[in-house]
Amino acid sequence: MSTNPAAPRPTGRGYYWKATLSGLAGNTLELYDFLLYGTAASLYFPKLFFPEGNDFLSTLSSLATFAVGFIARPIGGLLIGRIGDRLGRKKALLITMYLMGACTIAIGLLPTYGSVGVLAPILLILVRILQGIAMGGEWGGSMVLVAESVPTHRRGFYSSIPNLGGFVSQFFVAGVMVLVLRLPEDAQLSYGWRIPFLLSLIVLIAGLWMRRNLVETPVFVEAQEQQQEHHSQDQRARADTSPLRERGPIGSLFIDHWREVLLMLGLRFSEGLPYFLLTVFAINYAKATGVDAAGMQTSILIMAAVAIPVTALYGHLSDKVGRRPIFAIGSAVVAITAFPFFLLLNTGSFWLITLGYILVLNLGHNLVGAVQPSLFAEMFPAKNRYSGVAGAREVSGIVTAGLTPFIAALLAGPDSTRWYLVAGYVVLGAVVSLIAIKIVPETRGRDLVNLASGSPVSPTAPVHSGNPADTTD
Repeated sequence: MSTNPAAPRPTGRGYYWKATLSGLAGNTLELYDFLLYGTAASLYFPKLFFPEGNDFLSTLSSLATFAVGFIARPIGGLLIGRIGDRLGRKKALLITMYLMGACTIAIGLLPTYGSVGVLAPILLILVRILQGIAMGGEWGGSMVLVAESVPTHRRGFYSSIPNLGGFVSQFFVAGVMVLVLRLPEDAQLSYGWRIPFLLSLIVLIAGLWMRRNLVETPVFVEAQEQQQEHHSQDQRARADTSPLRERGPIGSLFIDHWREVLLMLGLRFSEGLPYFLLTVFAINYAKATGVDAAGMQTSILIMAAVAIPVTALYGHLSDKVGRRPIFAIGSAVVAITAFPFFLLLNTGSFWLITLGYILVLNLGHNLVGAVQPSLFAEMFPAKNRYSGVAGAREVSGIVTAGLTPFIAALLAGPDSTRWYLVAGYVVLGAVVSLIAIKIVPETRGRDLVNLASGSPVSPTAPVHSGNPADTTD
């Protein structure tokens, strides 16, 4: 294989953390935007953008716009993933960061229905579509960037850190919303709801600064060199014949890797359902049943603080015992604690509600979320890893995440009395994930450069860090 002595591969703990924190910043912005929108869609947007005279229908309309962003995400996952597989991970991730930040700030500046009438929800939906496209390329890309930049024996740990963005952002969202909810209701509806959206500028600036100072991942560079060498050899071998056309990243995803796409759909249920139910739907449910909204946000704040250290711990454990056992335990805990969570929520007790969040999310969901980044990156070859992880994850996200608050609101009913149907929905999803992880082979230690396209790799295959000579972790 050819090498380029003028472009030494980055190594060392400092670079690993730079790549990891860049991924964390991007995912923090992504989840801050989406969770903030989900919270606003439950508390404010029914009155500000969808004043239909019927509170239940207004809430459904508002939550439907939450789902619109998820429907747009597969487009972003595939399009931006193609850029990432063709031109590099860094270039694609700069695009997602710029577009995400611009859209979130734009939501905070939108006129409401009272100012411009029906144009207000139209503008909101358009911004949500653009935001969804950007976010569709963010999670998968940042996870791939980290997985391809760190040593194999520490991949689970480092890859789990960017996934903390969901909880760091929840910490920010809950913290800001606790303050906004202390304002008089008129102030919340006039200007208070805009403040959290505009504050995303801070995360955007920090993320862009870190991301612009990154270099391309060693795995991507090495895989590109191998492809160029193989292409040159193939061209010489076919000098007298017409060259065969190789499938691009998107075509290869659905033709060569349809099995992985289906498995990722199943694997996402025990992550997407509990997370978005407990951080988006539960807020609206609590409001409908008379539970204090500010207290709910404080419970979420405590849960998010606990999630930060335990998720990193679970990622570290997956490097020791494998991805499958950690994922399976987390899915089982989600299934077991779904009904108890709603029983605790219905008490209205702040401490019991907080306990419910810790049981479902910190002891269940966090196990699943810690493993997903490394597991998903290890399921696809380098040439279409970005398209595969981002595209497959976001296609599955329509069902497992974006539609979750909307479906839960329908199941609970106008008076939110059918909570047991919502809990059953979570249990069913967790069981599907348990079946999926039973089918997926163990991926810990897979070689991210030489993982063959369209063929499974033994979990005992030799490891490859992208920095073969480096042992620093």
